[in-house]
Amino acid sequence: MDSYERTIFHVDVNSAFLSWSALKILEEDPDAVDLRTIPSGVGGDVKTRHGIITAKSIPAKKYGVQTGEPVVKALQKCPQLVLVPPDFETYRKYSRALMEILARYTPLIQQVSIDEAYMDLTDRIAPNDRDGALALAGQIRAHVREELGFTVNVGISVNKLLAKTASDFVKPDRTHTLYPEEVPAKMWPLSIGTLHGCGKSTAQKLQLIGINTIGDAAAADLSLLQSVLGQKSGAYIWNSANGISHSRVEPEREQAKSVSNERTLSEDVTRENYQTDGVPVICMLSEKVASRLQKSGLTGQTVTLQVKSSDFERYSRQTSLPDMTDRAKDIEGAALYLADKLLNGPDGLFEAGISIRLIGVGVSRISEKQIHQMDLFEWADRNEEDEKARRAEEEEQKAKSARQARLDEMMNKVNSRYGDGTLKKGNKKDNKQDGH
Repeated sequence: MDSYERTIFHVDVNSAFLSWSALKILEEDPDAVDLRTIPSGVGGDVKTRHGIITAKSIPAKKYGVQTGEPVVKALQKCPQLVLVPPDFETYRKYSRALMEILARYTPLIQQVSIDEAYMDLTDRIAPNDRDGALALAGQIRAHVREELGFTVNVGISVNKLLAKTASDFVKPDRTHTLYPEEVPAKMWPLSIGTLHGCGKSTAQKLQLIGINTIGDAAAADLSLLQSVLGQKSGAYIWNSANGISHSRVEPEREQAKSVSNERTLSEDVTRENYQTDGVPVICMLSEKVASRLQKSGLTGQTVTLQVKSSDFERYSRQTSLPDMTDRAKDIEGAALYLADKLLNGPDGLFEAGISIRLIGVGVSRISEKQIHQMDLFEWADRNEEDEKARRAEEEEQKAKSARQARLDEMMNKVNSRYGDGTLKKGNKKDNKQDGH
């Protein structure tokens, strides 16, 4: 079935972190002010007022407060801005509750972040039943609002790209459609920077050649875009601008349990400083993940490398190892391989001028550690380690024997010259007691 013959929803929580923090505060104190009704934000160090804004309320948005900007700058725009710290335990709780509700409508759910997911509802709503799609979207929104207390936007289309774009239209608590015939009127007038997958640096490159809107990119020659952005990135921008996407909703089939670590970098990583500032972080994160697996008695098989760009877009790659592991060497090797593909290739992020501000390494497909048959390479590695240890012990024993032989020879010479018993074997204490 072609991607244009599907019914795809994109469900996106409105101001997720801000909404969920507001609900947590109201749970603890029903008389507290609802953060969603006043200029407020999540992020940074509330006491020192440093850091960046990770979420904002709609009233704060009216003052020009933006996600990703420094807290100091946000406070200059809106001095009365109320700030609260992030609470990821609460966020994970509400995220799980949201996914449980969506799962009541279809098992074909692909969660792409803590606050958004795609749903393939083709088996329930025919692609040409647009009234039915609108009604179901309204039902989902009401279900979330009434049961969980927060709101979501739902974007509807025939593929993931257009559904995602639709959900970003007017907020909050709205349903929007973006079918292929609606693309010229609804999507093409938007600025090129709003195109999903088009980061800030890519948008700047396109603007330099006169491509300012999504419609400009859609009308441009593919060869022109590829000459500016590279083969893969140019094709992606052209296809996306024309509403073309064949990516399918892929439900998570593996065990959700995973072990991961990530690090926000003190300085953005580019191709120029990747070896000095990027590789060491990947190695360190791999060590941490391996240590956590070992302490928990777990092994995993799928390694994921995730980065966040300076535009706050997340990108990830993953690969499955031939065998379960908890060894840093295995995880590090896979993570560096994935990073090289994602960042350094001819179609990599660095080639597109995208810099990295966060790196994460994770291992999934987790299970309890079990006795397993080692593969040839693991057997060779461990035998090499055993052989090195055996050789070291053998060399040490040889050195000891040589020292003892020299000592015996010296004693024999002294005793032969000055008489037997002049020197005796024993410890220092014995020699002192004997007057030697």
